[in-house]
Amino acid sequence: MAKKLFEINPAIDRVACAEDFAANTRTQIRDVLTRETAEEVRMILARQTPWGLAMQAGDSLDPGPQQVLAKELASDNGKKKAQELANAAYQESAKGGYGFHFAQYSLVQGLNEKWDEGGVHDMLLEYLNAPDFLQLVRDVTGIQELAKADGQATLFAAQHFLGLHIDSHVAEGWRVAYVLNLGLDEWKPDWGGYLNFFDNDGDVVRGYRPRFNALNLFLVPQAHNVSYVPPTGPTGRFAITGWLRDR
Repeated sequence: MAKKLFEINPAIDRVACAEDFAANTRTQIRDVLTRETAEEVRMILARQTPWGLAMQAGDSLDPGPQQVLAKELASDNGKKKAQELANAAYQESAKGGYGFHFAQYSLVQGLNEKWDEGGVHDMLLEYLNAPDFLQLVRDVTGIQELAKADGQATLFAAQHFLGLHIDSHVAEGWRVAYVLNLGLDEWKPDWGGYLNFFDNDGDVVRGYRPRFNALNLFLVPQAHNVSYVPPTGPTGRFAITGWLRDR
């Protein structure tokens, strides 16, 4: 019998999740997939994903987010480019500015550019746009207009981070951000990589451990970051992230 790739856990308490989301504009749905399919997706991210890098230094759209694809990282020039971009992100963050640095595989870009046509990554994007997943997030958020999801696979390894920002692209149809965590089962607090939410005073008002097989949903815009993974952190903070859109 062929393995299933992506299956929503039928035991989710959608009412309780919806109540939490309504009260706090965010929630974490634990055990969102069946254990079998969650482990299958984790295996794909850990063993079958050619990771590139995503980086940005500053909040200007010129040049904006930068990426170095996996095939570029195979060359000395690509490695040099990645190091220069990473250093710029670190320096901007050290000054109190916005920056990020993490490993990435864009599911949308991969589909459009036929990186692995019809492969498992294309299938994952299809599942994120299938009725089962979209109806789950509609039920929990109460936003029936949600029509599609974009997505990228991400890996926050040692020295990776995502600076404080709000995701204000409302004009592009962004309504809800999601993070489907698929990392190590027992992620330790000292390894960082937490999704944190902030109030206007800069205090953390809620933080989510990157718990295996947990789906984080939150309204945008909303101030949040992913905390720095220290040099001692393992390579295992895998996730699929993106935005749920109304158009």
